[in-house]
Amino acid sequence: MFSKSKINEPAQKPAEAKPAPPENRLDQARPDAGTEFKAQAPKAKPPASVLSSDLHVTGNLKTTGDIQVEGTIEGDIRAHLLTIGEGATIKGEVIADDVVINGRIVGRVRGLKVRLTSTARVEGDIIHKTIAIESGAHFEGSVQRQDDPLTNNKSAPKPTAPTPATAAQPNKPADA
Repeated sequence: MFSKSKINEPAQKPAEAKPAPPENRLDQARPDAGTEFKAQAPKAKPPASVLSSDLHVTGNLKTTGDIQVEGTIEGDIRAHLLTIGEGATIKGEVIADDVVINGRIVGRVRGLKVRLTSTARVEGDIIHKTIAIESGAHFEGSVQRQDDPLTNNKSAPKPTAPTPATAAQPNKPADA
């Protein structure tokens, strides 16, 4: 961390410079040990997958990455960041950490951050942690705030157990 100043010491000539001794015995046993684990630059985040305006998809999409939709999707979408383009239409449920809606969605929207721009058209419920709706956006449905909107815990029906009276009742033959 701190080093002694070399101002008062005579400068060494390059021919007299000695290589630094290895710092530990493992380096002596393996001369390539210093090059084995080089620090790498962090990997760049891959760009969003873009679904072009002439693309029509029937089915569900699921990714941990980002999606930008410009076409038509009939199915559910799950992503990290989902951007709906102005000309895009989605018919199905949308679940993403961040949802930016410029186009049309018919179905439920679930997101930690949901943003409806002025060109957005949403017909369905929005379940969010934070929401922003710009002036001019069209929205028909309900808005509900949840701390964890990505889990579908409220809409799952509770299983009903048979009552003891109906479960224990034997089959009776029909009277003739």
